[in-house]
Amino acid sequence: MKILLLGCNGQVGWELQRALAPLGKLLACDFDSAPERCADFAIPEAVGALIDREKPQVIVNAAAHTAVDKAESEPELVRTINASTPSVLAARARACGALLVHYSTDYVFDGSGDQPRDEDAATAPLSVYGKTKLEGEQSIEGSGCRYLIFRTSWVYAARGHNFIKTMLRLAAEREELSVISDQIGAPTGADLLADVTAHAIAQLSAGRGQPGLYHCVAAGHTSWFDYARYVIDWGRGQGLPIKVSSSALRPVLTEAYPTAARRPLNSRLETTKLQKTFSVSLPHWQEGVERMLREVYGR
Repeated sequence: MKILLLGCNGQVGWELQRALAPLGKLLACDFDSAPERCADFAIPEAVGALIDREKPQVIVNAAAHTAVDKAESEPELVRTINASTPSVLAARARACGALLVHYSTDYVFDGSGDQPRDEDAATAPLSVYGKTKLEGEQSIEGSGCRYLIFRTSWVYAARGHNFIKTMLRLAAEREELSVISDQIGAPTGADLLADVTAHAIAQLSAGRGQPGLYHCVAAGHTSWFDYARYVIDWGRGQGLPIKVSSSALRPVLTEAYPTAARRPLNSRLETTKLQKTFSVSLPHWQEGVERMLREVYGR
């Protein structure tokens, strides 16, 4: 099996390089790769030409414009990267008979209510990022290609910047810290996404499971405030330099921190379809977060 991985140097793409390697011949590409492997999503036809040259059996797209606030000021670029180029991928995948794997987001929903949304729930994105990710989904679904789309949320990894590292840095610098408490979701490790992806591809290759749209997040849910408290308490217990006291970590509402892009308050995603179709068990979010903390900060 020949697998073309696009966006290989991002958080999810980096973990995918590990997880996909046992499945076959892996060609990992990004926008800054050598010319013959360049996958610049701002130039859709160049990415299409790469697929034409390589003729993979599986295309895994981990590339996206994910700077949510910046997206509000450059909507055309964001639409090209998140919608137009995935549309090209889908057309090429159909032409060569490849399976296309793509990642989407909880931002396709408006975040109302307090219940988890399943794959059939009505979409209503609030931001340019969410709208373009939904357009990307729709173009893939309407292309006629075989696809797996995984919607996820609150992604983190040991590699690169993330909420966990930011909270520990701020907790070491400040005596008081305010964190948003009314946005609810499931912190999901890039390693978990990569492992589920590899498992699903292997299952489909063996004639098990079904292509389609799935929600993939860690089990359980939390707020950004409780997430931060968990991380900071862990760091304090490990003897990390934590200046902020437990009583000086304060919950605040989203409205206290105006941003260019609106965020969904309820990012809970229902994962029953994924678990049943591919026989997977999704660990609680705290398990993955603690593992990342031990990997980066463990002593």
